[in-house]
Amino acid sequence: MTDLRRALDRWRRLDVTVRDLPLALGFAGLAFLPFLREYGTQVGELPARPLDGWAVLVIALQCLPLAVRRRFPAVCMLLVAAGFAAAQVTGYHSFAGNALGVALVSTGAHLGRRRRVVPAVLTVAYVALAVVLDRLTGAERVDELVTFYLAMALAWGVGVWLRSTRAAEAERRRRVAQDTLVAERTRIARELHDVVTHHVTAMVVQTEAAKYLTAAPERMGRTLDAVTDTGRHAIADLRHLLDLLDPGHDGAARTPSAGEVRDLVEQTRRAGQPVELVEDGEPARSADSAGLTVYRVVQEALTNALKHAHGAPTAVDVRHTEREIVVEISTAGTGGSSGTAVPGGSGRGLAGLRERVVTLGGEFGTERLDDAGFVVRARVPRAYSTVADRT
Repeated sequence: MTDLRRALDRWRRLDVTVRDLPLALGFAGLAFLPFLREYGTQVGELPARPLDGWAVLVIALQCLPLAVRRRFPAVCMLLVAAGFAAAQVTGYHSFAGNALGVALVSTGAHLGRRRRVVPAVLTVAYVALAVVLDRLTGAERVDELVTFYLAMALAWGVGVWLRSTRAAEAERRRRVAQDTLVAERTRIARELHDVVTHHVTAMVVQTEAAKYLTAAPERMGRTLDAVTDTGRHAIADLRHLLDLLDPGHDGAARTPSAGEVRDLVEQTRRAGQPVELVEDGEPARSADSAGLTVYRVVQEALTNALKHAHGAPTAVDVRHTEREIVVEISTAGTGGSSGTAVPGGSGRGLAGLRERVVTLGGEFGTERLDDAGFVVRARVPRAYSTVADRT
């Protein structure tokens, strides 16, 4: 089976002319079989004549151009049509006449330019052929000639339909590829935002706070140690992210989960933010989509607290149940007095979190409190994530 698959792959890599050559030779060979002579395509009442040396040339003109039916469809069509007309007016009727239908379908499917010129030329040529045949026999029937023309027009229409179908499929694949690329870029942007923003914000806040600790060397040393540890965490998380994005990676990169929220809270405390953690229930032992999403929700909320309300009390409440994980992060509106808050913010983080949660079938919301505080809430189903991960 493997050898057959390799042979098929090698065959597909060959030029289309080489792959179409057996079709052309096959039609030419079948044209010389006596029992197939009556199964050719004939127009008019001109009687058949025995095959001779000239018949070989006529058959070759009808069949061999099929080798370029995809490479040069217009050339193929004109040569096959010329051979067909020669066969009809000379009486060299054979199985090779069926090549005209194949050429019409192929040209309709593969012709890119002059799509109106070629049918017009063929129509004029067919009318001329009908007139010649009528003069040679004097017994041509108009209804038969019209029926044959409609049959050839149907063959052309089949080719046009195949071309439009392929074009529609190619456009669909292009849109899917484009949407996939956009989704992947969005996912990478979210991961970079979640990983980088949190650690860099903590480092900026800690560095700003160190300016006011020149009179307390011990506290400054602890603060600078915290900056160093935060930087190490940032580097480690970036490495894990790059491992996940690397197509050749073995898939062993660590993915954060809801069970690591405690480490995240501790890191934020070291950055100078008073955070209280309340955790109820048993988090999942292995990382899953729900756990990662909850981790990112807490991470983004704590990052915003460091940015816009540094020093304000912050509470993190995480409840684990068998069916869902509910998280709420509230920050009091008393921050900003220390002057170490980081300004700015694009809002990309919260928008990305909302999309993450909704994609998993959960709920996400934010609320501005009366005291200028802020609350972030999320409910992420566990059952949905489990099914998604298994599939």
